[in-house]
Amino acid sequence: MKRSKLTLLFIGLIIALFLISGCGSQEQEAVVDEAPAETDEAPAEPVAGDTVLIGITQNNVGIDSYQTTYDRAFREEVEKRDDVEAIILDAAGDVMGQVNQIEDLMAQNVDVIIIWPVDGTAVVPGVERAYEEGFPVVITNSPIAEDGFDYIAGFSGPNNVSQGQSAAEMMAEILEGEGKIVEIMGLPGYVTAHERSDGFQDEIVNYPGIELMETQPGDWNREKSQQVMENFLLKYDEIDGVYAADDNMAVGAINAIKEAGRMDAIRVTSACMFGDGYDAMQRGELHGTNEQSPFSDAINALEMAIDIARGKEVDFWNYFDTPKVTPEEVDNFERPVF
Repeated sequence: MKRSKLTLLFIGLIIALFLISGCGSQEQEAVVDEAPAETDEAPAEPVAGDTVLIGITQNNVGIDSYQTTYDRAFREEVEKRDDVEAIILDAAGDVMGQVNQIEDLMAQNVDVIIIWPVDGTAVVPGVERAYEEGFPVVITNSPIAEDGFDYIAGFSGPNNVSQGQSAAEMMAEILEGEGKIVEIMGLPGYVTAHERSDGFQDEIVNYPGIELMETQPGDWNREKSQQVMENFLLKYDEIDGVYAADDNMAVGAINAIKEAGRMDAIRVTSACMFGDGYDAMQRGELHGTNEQSPFSDAINALEMAIDIARGKEVDFWNYFDTPKVTPEEVDNFERPVF
């Protein structure tokens, strides 16, 4: 009888141990099921048919015809497409206003933010904020300061340094490597202005017979550039050449040179061909520039932003072509509408 009880007790212990072992296994399996599965898959890209919402804050649409045409081209391109909507803002030259507009675009949950910076340095904190909140940023037309590069998806626009170099090459050619020159740069603090100036100055030193006597800002403004040129003409008895950072300022300089009766003695090169610059070249008053289309500029930026929104890889520096234009070749180009 005792043996039977002992036998039964032994069998009961074996069953209990078996049951405890089984619960432990089930408990472990439950923990494994709850843990998130690791995967190397990238996040799903938006479906090709989804509507992309692009936000853009522009520099100062009313300041010149280039920016006005860029704005029109951007709006027209968005209007053509069924898969894109856009929130289009203008900072009107106010950098703090632009930072606030970046916040506004984030609040409206756009897919990508395009920024034409008012000031390439002052806008960096706003760009950093967008980056921290997970909004991809495309910088258009004018790059931001280098310390902001880590916060953007890329740049779309012209190669401004290359344009400055081209203007220097054309100046050296027309002066046959000898002469005294002055420079009218764009708006100080605006990265495009500094890049075009740096490109010009870095290249012109390769021609030791050419002396760059002075650089003054024309602020992208024709009237101010005319005043700057008038002051140069009063200050220097001998000027053989003028480099202006865009055709709008170059025309201002040409107006001053013509009024002073010194057009035959002074050669002018520029960048970013405007319609009035095209006409001046045909008259023999402008001796070299670059074609830079605001249509290409706007569409290039929009296409880059759409690609980013759809998860496509893009080059960080997304330049479009800006070929040299000389008097001998000007008829091969269409007159700009801006």
